[in-house]
Amino acid sequence: MGMALGLGSGTLPAPKDDPPKLNLSEYSFFTGNLADLHPAARVFPYEVNAPLFSDYAEKARFIFLPEGTKLAYNDSLTFRFPDGAAIIKTFYYPKDAARPEFGRRLLETRLLLKEPEGWKALEYIWNDTQTDATLEVAGATFPVSWRTAEGGIQNIRYIAPNLNQCKGCHSFDGQFVPIGITARQLNRSVNTENQLLDWKNKGLIDLSPGFNPDLAPRLTDYRHAADSLANRARAYLDSNCGHCHNPHGPASTSGMFLDISEKDPERLGIGKTPVAAGRGSGNRKFGIVPGKPGESILVFRMESDDPGIRMPELGRQLPHREGLELIKTWIKELK
Repeated sequence: MGMALGLGSGTLPAPKDDPPKLNLSEYSFFTGNLADLHPAARVFPYEVNAPLFSDYAEKARFIFLPEGTKLAYNDSLTFRFPDGAAIIKTFYYPKDAARPEFGRRLLETRLLLKEPEGWKALEYIWNDTQTDATLEVAGATFPVSWRTAEGGIQNIRYIAPNLNQCKGCHSFDGQFVPIGITARQLNRSVNTENQLLDWKNKGLIDLSPGFNPDLAPRLTDYRHAADSLANRARAYLDSNCGHCHNPHGPASTSGMFLDISEKDPERLGIGKTPVAAGRGSGNRKFGIVPGKPGESILVFRMESDDPGIRMPELGRQLPHREGLELIKTWIKELK
């Protein structure tokens, strides 16, 4: 979504390690009508190159930084945040994907609050009147329907995660960390400006004097066919699988690493037997079989809607048709 890079107006106290607030509105992250998500002071939107698929939900992403603080850049790891910072991500569906003027339904807002002892995850569920979102530690499940761009009606039981499920994905060597706040995801153009350089000019991030975005890490936007098939497929796997399937993530024991930095074909899953077989393998022998997506465990688990088989385990119920087609085509062309 094309959001302006402005910082909003007004004043906003830095969130501390106080008890969680009952309602999203109490944080004052947004001004005016809350559902408009108009950022307050020191709250700024961000976009990513390769988004995580979440049952076709769209997302409005923001970062809050306390006055006088900045992000610290890192080439490969998550940027370092100051205490009191927040990451704010709201999930929503347009009422009609082909007619955005018909509006949207906000579903949940996930907050990550940076406290001295680490990150705190909080989950807020929007009410039916779209006037506020209420804290829900245990997560929630509720029906959602929308009209797709093709004109059909899609119905699902939307699942907002509980806080333990959040911890299951946001793990790096056992520490809770944000996902997606990395150079490779944020190094992109927004409204014709490079996002990171724009943040530097606004005093939001420290970059080296000679920082050149063309030389910095950058994931391909896998939704666009302009880049190579291999780059698009690896970007998709990095954003949708790599936060768990890497040597430091929750799926490290699988030995199958799908993050963008992995270069070893076997560790990527090519010709690799699974650590644990069973129904999760679908009677297939290897993670990825070059030229044969139908024999690849990766494709089998991406296609499945069985909670005990599907990958990713959390965050989706529907298979991602476009993502599946991309990965199948990539595997077909592997030698």
